[in-house]
Amino acid sequence: MASQEGSASALERFSYDDAVVRWFMGASLLWGVVGMLVGVIVALQLADPRFNLGLQWLSFGRLRPLHTNAVIFAFAGNAIFAAVYYSSQRLLKARMFSDALSWIHFVGWQFIIVSAALTLPLGYTQGKEYAELEWPIDIAVVCVWVVFAVNFVGTLIRRRERHLYVALWFYIATVVAIAVLYIFNNLVMPAGWLRSYSVYAGSQDAFMQWWYGHNAVAFFLTTPFLGLMYYFLPKAAERPVFSYRLSIVHFWSLVFLYIWAGPHHLHYTALPEWASTLGMLFSVMLWMPSWGGMLNGLLTLRGAWHRVATDPVLKFFVVGITFYGMSTFEGPLLSVKSVNALSHYTDWTIAHVHAGALGWVGFMCFGMFYWLAPRLLQTPIAKPSWVVLHFWIATIGILLYVLAIYWAGLTQGLMWRAFDQDGMLQFPDFIETVTLLVPYYWIRVVGGSLYLLGAILMGLNLILTWARRPRQYEVPVYEAASLRSGFQESPIPGSALPRGYVIEFARKLDVFSQLRWHRKYEGLPIVFTVLVAIGVVVASLGEMVPLFTRKSDVARISSVEPYTPLELIGRDIYISEGCVNCHSQMIRPLRAETERYGEYSKPGEFVFDHPFLWGSRRIGPDLARTGKKIPSPLWHLRHMNQPTDTSPGSIMPPYPHLLEGALDFGQAVETITAMKALGVPYAEPVIADAAGIARTQADEIAKRIVAEAGPAGLGDRKVVALIAYLMRLGTDLDKPLVVPALGATPIAAQQGGGQ
Repeated sequence: MASQEGSASALERFSYDDAVVRWFMGASLLWGVVGMLVGVIVALQLADPRFNLGLQWLSFGRLRPLHTNAVIFAFAGNAIFAAVYYSSQRLLKARMFSDALSWIHFVGWQFIIVSAALTLPLGYTQGKEYAELEWPIDIAVVCVWVVFAVNFVGTLIRRRERHLYVALWFYIATVVAIAVLYIFNNLVMPAGWLRSYSVYAGSQDAFMQWWYGHNAVAFFLTTPFLGLMYYFLPKAAERPVFSYRLSIVHFWSLVFLYIWAGPHHLHYTALPEWASTLGMLFSVMLWMPSWGGMLNGLLTLRGAWHRVATDPVLKFFVVGITFYGMSTFEGPLLSVKSVNALSHYTDWTIAHVHAGALGWVGFMCFGMFYWLAPRLLQTPIAKPSWVVLHFWIATIGILLYVLAIYWAGLTQGLMWRAFDQDGMLQFPDFIETVTLLVPYYWIRVVGGSLYLLGAILMGLNLILTWARRPRQYEVPVYEAASLRSGFQESPIPGSALPRGYVIEFARKLDVFSQLRWHRKYEGLPIVFTVLVAIGVVVASLGEMVPLFTRKSDVARISSVEPYTPLELIGRDIYISEGCVNCHSQMIRPLRAETERYGEYSKPGEFVFDHPFLWGSRRIGPDLARTGKKIPSPLWHLRHMNQPTDTSPGSIMPPYPHLLEGALDFGQAVETITAMKALGVPYAEPVIADAAGIARTQADEIAKRIVAEAGPAGLGDRKVVALIAYLMRLGTDLDKPLVVPALGATPIAAQQGGGQ
């Protein structure tokens, strides 16, 4: 290529910045161990809640989002950046656009991770999966991502290689899609420095969350790791990528189809059926490009399979790609409605997610780091035998984990929907499934601990390798010609089909199917990036526009009114404690669920829910109708203080701090003001006296607790607000059709609000 772009006199000298790659790799390993350690702790808590040590900051509800954020954004995120910074410089024959931006990116990302590690255990969360971080941290994420994007795109522009290699396509898709997804899902109304509410409500908020959530998996845990695969696997195997044309089909179909698939997470919920069905159809179509990528990776090893037996790096890559194939087969399967009706809310989904996160992402990271370490540290791996040991420990660990949890999930789903010969629920008490699964949870602890042990072993191995590094790293200097202006692509060869024997359309189709025209766009990085952005935005708008414009999709219910000030405070506590990580608030129109929980959920019930709290897992029972089923405040008090008092065998931890913590009635003013700004119809007198109204309702609940032979003096405790919220759930449908909403105009007469 250099001969096409310039003469020998035009050669430019340059070196690569590998220092920032070393730091990103080290950060990934550090945070990976931390994230996996937290994962083992929460696994222990599910097996025995006493492992939270009686500390509110270590409860499952608070640590679970810390675990997911640490593994996704800290471990995988830093690995992505290490891969991008290392491979992009070499593929583009150019140093990163700005060393300063590279280091701002590194420091900024670690600052975000530390901020998450501090705020999530303290209960500061938005309450939406993979999007828990509060708005100041979200702004920091966007700013750091812009720094990364400018640095990456700047390097594309100043490249010395004309055409973009396939790995770079996937990096471009990651940069563009994550920016779009993160910004639009995290649009919130602040109600303080560490509290905010989604601008979307109810079913629309649920759609936006899973448009983001599913595609965070797509464009943060899939596309960058496919880029990693396309670069590091051929390097490790010393073989070219199997098929260039398959790479093109794989990339564009994946980018366009993935965006549509998110709503399949919401089958049988209050989301309009057309939206979840559309998500299912695109999810099923995703199976083809996903397996195309898997086959492209595995077939790259043609002629090198004999090396897999002796090269541990290839072992990690092969197992990782195999897990990718398994996960991308299972994902479309789980999107099918009949399968989803069984799997949703169960541990089956947890096993599926961990097969992808630990099997695909984890093994690809490990393989990349073992390949990179000798090159970055400029010394051989200190303990080669430990690499093989790590592989087998991690493989056994992940198999123990996923097999146990797959079995637990299938058991849950079958028990929840089982009926006896008389047509009655065979296991009507939810706790029956919980106690049965505890042995499987212990197997998960063993599997997760083995996987963590492997990561620690790797960390120690690379620390020993780092200790043997040279006193000063060698910085090679390379030469390459700058790109020649006025470069013209070679004409696309015509069809080999004989003219006159086939129709002209067939000849044109033959030329198109050879995909040689794609070469032109590989030399136009800005145009390529714009095309990716158009694909992402068009696919997103294809679902968003009808969902947000069709009024009939969210039929209003006259008796549904906004939450009272005290109930809003209780809802904030529910979010802060992470209750949504264990309980759903969505009864699907399936017989087993309506028999167990009551009337199925309607879209109109959630028009004032900012954010939605439907949940995605049932470690405990659904709470959508708990206000009707359990109207006793004393029961809820006893349940919070010691869950086994009301539910023998429960694995829910106690929450005595809620009985001790003082209730901030002033919070009601900030919350209601924010809700009013979002369109919830509160009257001005309610806003002005929100604290007084909340205190009055709290006193009434405290009196009821005393009347039921409970303790006195709880009128200003946090638990009262949470009880108020729980006792409200599911009660609106039984109210008179038209009820004044806290002094406001009846809801039926409202023209806006909510959504």
